[in-house]
Amino acid sequence: MNNQQRGFFFNVDWLTVFLYLVLCTIGWFNIHAAVFDPEHPSIIDLSTNYGKQFIFIMSAVVLGIVILLLDSRFFSATAPLFYTITVILLMIVLVVGRNVGGNQAWIPIGSFRLQPSEFAKFSTCLLLARYLSGTNIRITELKSFGVAAAIIGFPMLLIMLQPDAGSTLVFCSLVFVLYREGLSPWFLIAAGLAIILGICSLLLNLWYVAGALVAITVAILAVMRRTPKLIITAITVMALCIGYIVTVKPIYFNVLKPHQRARIDELLGITSDLRGIGYNVNQSKIAIGSGQLWGKGYLQGTQTKYSFVPAQSTDFIFCTIGEEWGFVGTSVVICLYLFLLLRIIYMAERQRAPFARVYGYGVASVIFFHVFINISMAIGFMPVIGIPLPFISYGGSSLWSFTVLLFVLIKLDSNRLGALI
Repeated sequence: MNNQQRGFFFNVDWLTVFLYLVLCTIGWFNIHAAVFDPEHPSIIDLSTNYGKQFIFIMSAVVLGIVILLLDSRFFSATAPLFYTITVILLMIVLVVGRNVGGNQAWIPIGSFRLQPSEFAKFSTCLLLARYLSGTNIRITELKSFGVAAAIIGFPMLLIMLQPDAGSTLVFCSLVFVLYREGLSPWFLIAAGLAIILGICSLLLNLWYVAGALVAITVAILAVMRRTPKLIITAITVMALCIGYIVTVKPIYFNVLKPHQRARIDELLGITSDLRGIGYNVNQSKIAIGSGQLWGKGYLQGTQTKYSFVPAQSTDFIFCTIGEEWGFVGTSVVICLYLFLLLRIIYMAERQRAPFARVYGYGVASVIFFHVFINISMAIGFMPVIGIPLPFISYGGSSLWSFTVLLFVLIKLDSNRLGALI
């Protein structure tokens, strides 16, 4: 047996492959349950969505095997090419794309619809890893940070034009990659503060928020040793925060679309419309709650069976799991994702090559964002932004893109003992 064959069989992280297959299988069975048709009961009936998902899974497995057979250096060498191709596709979709649900995000190819934004996540992670692993690249330097931000921001801008807010926000998760590579934690603190102040500005009177900022600044200066540097910094931060909260509502009402504002208003309790904009989330919560501890059983869900929950095989697939498998089933799925994410981070940290490490954190960031936001929106913790649950939601583009994203890392990891760059 030659070295390449030995590497394929002995160095591949088969535990991660197993977790991938388990999640795909869970998705397939729950898609079957979500859109079950008594006239087409077979789970591999190709005229149904669950039959099509079976084809997607089989083709994804083949795609994963092909990736494992490629040379690890192929991905670093072709990163700019993959990025360029996805950027071109994102431009093409703005011209010839099919509009579905208000988003012009799909390119029709016969009966299949290709969503370039899904593959843009992979190519962006790849190019970002190649750039950050270069010599003399320090994310703490303005030039390096600017280039990294441009790599992330350009596809974000094109996806925003579709407009697809959910897929756009996914790219924000790559800030965790920059943080791992040396970005100051103050950047994350500032982002968290911006979110908190933004919510307060929408819920409270602007004068109350500004007064609270002034009071906090005065308290800090009263408690801490007042040096000229601290005084200037505190006053500057306070002024920036007040300037920010003044712009929140104008941006909220003039930039966001009415349906996006309505979802945020529903989440924050500003409005309550359970028959309108809040219908999807309310029905999802009812479905998950009705599953109780053990669930109603496979194919026994009433909320999903009678189509009370829209998009129940895609964006709201988690409510199908909650209704039919209960708290135990949802806990198992969440634990599987947690185990997979920890495994990905472990794989990233054991890499000798900076390229593989950076790419691994990109994979972890994207999958974490999808899992956290999708489940959170299904239980009413986050506004509905329409992103799939990795490996479980129905759809070929989604499954293939996550498969490529994960299996490239598995391939890079299999060559970790021989990779130095």
